[in-house]
Amino acid sequence: MERMQEKAIVVGVNLNDRPDFAYSMEELRNLAEACDVEVVGELHQNAARVNPSHYLGTGKIEELSALAAAQDASTVIFNDELSPSQIRNLESALERKVIDRTILILDIFAERAKTREAQLQVEVAQLQYMLPRLVGLRESLGRQGGGAGFRNRGSGETKLELDRRRIEDRISVLQHELERLVAQRQVQRKQRHKTGVSVVCLVGYTNAGKSSLMNALIDKFHPETGKRVFAQDMLFATLETSVRNIELPDNKSFLLTDTVGFVSQLPHHLIKAFRSTLEEVSEADLLLHVVDYSNPEYERQIQVTAETLKELNADAIPTVYVYNKTDLTEEDYPRIEEDHVYLSVRENRGIDELLGLIRGRIFGDYVRCEVVIPYDRGSLTSYFNEHAHVLSTDYEENGTRMTLECKTADFEKYRDDFAETRLLES
Repeated sequence: MERMQEKAIVVGVNLNDRPDFAYSMEELRNLAEACDVEVVGELHQNAARVNPSHYLGTGKIEELSALAAAQDASTVIFNDELSPSQIRNLESALERKVIDRTILILDIFAERAKTREAQLQVEVAQLQYMLPRLVGLRESLGRQGGGAGFRNRGSGETKLELDRRRIEDRISVLQHELERLVAQRQVQRKQRHKTGVSVVCLVGYTNAGKSSLMNALIDKFHPETGKRVFAQDMLFATLETSVRNIELPDNKSFLLTDTVGFVSQLPHHLIKAFRSTLEEVSEADLLLHVVDYSNPEYERQIQVTAETLKELNADAIPTVYVYNKTDLTEEDYPRIEEDHVYLSVRENRGIDELLGLIRGRIFGDYVRCEVVIPYDRGSLTSYFNEHAHVLSTDYEENGTRMTLECKTADFEKYRDDFAETRLLES
């Protein structure tokens, strides 16, 4: 039988007339929708501070109770993370399931997680959130099965029957397994660093088009590899870090990394649990900050991403701003303005312009030169044919004359092996 869709009222406190409050409430609606919850009403209160016991004032609690009854809403969703006492008090006053923004985001992450590492990270975040809230959450999830609130783990109520010690033991076991996976990831990162290949990392708000951009670059240079990543028009479609080697026609290459999207008020439990995954961002050579330029709140989304990058100590990394979905606006595209590129992944327009910016940022350690390689050093000729951009080749009496563009490190390393060398202007 088809499950009845859960109905909910969304609630928020507008502290000191926050400029982003309306957008934050709209985003809460979208998060609820992503959890298959139907929002049937909204209530907000302007205040200088949140009520420490009930989140809302007494009058608003009565108004909320009446609204939920009138709309037949079984759930009330709050726009901020609630304390354990707030959950208990609201449950008692409203006699309905009470959940907060953090639970919604954790729920979405739980449903989207596909790899073992992502699943472990989400479960750790859920358990750490639940630990101080056992009483309130037990009442909340016991009131109505299904719906938002860890529903996709298949063990929400079972977990709530665990005592505090068993939950702490479970967290310890999960973290031990995570440490093993993190160690593997660190080894992989060290191996990548040894190769000297630059790392370009895609960052940005959720659903801005990061995975679609990665697929566009894969299709452009490696269409037959079958290494496309999952991309879909939904919140948090990507939770796993995907790394692809992008080999350009001139024998230059870079590693392109896709990461989890950001959202305002991203729960600190998640940032802590996903820190090992997000460390990929802090070790990148270049960030591509992908922006949904068609979103009226794109500037606010840029700000949220910037704040999250600062928390990850990645705010000083060189950044190219990629304004995607420009085809849905009135702006001219493709075009470049300093470190900003306006493009459309869907229309496949602006990709070459973006590549030009990437080249300029990460291939600055290349030199253009003319060298003569003695015939008894044929292995060097093969090396440069494979690892450099060879512009011309001539065979002379004392060796192979090559005009090429190569890494400065390679030129310096083999300078003494050349019969002749001459640096050229780029």
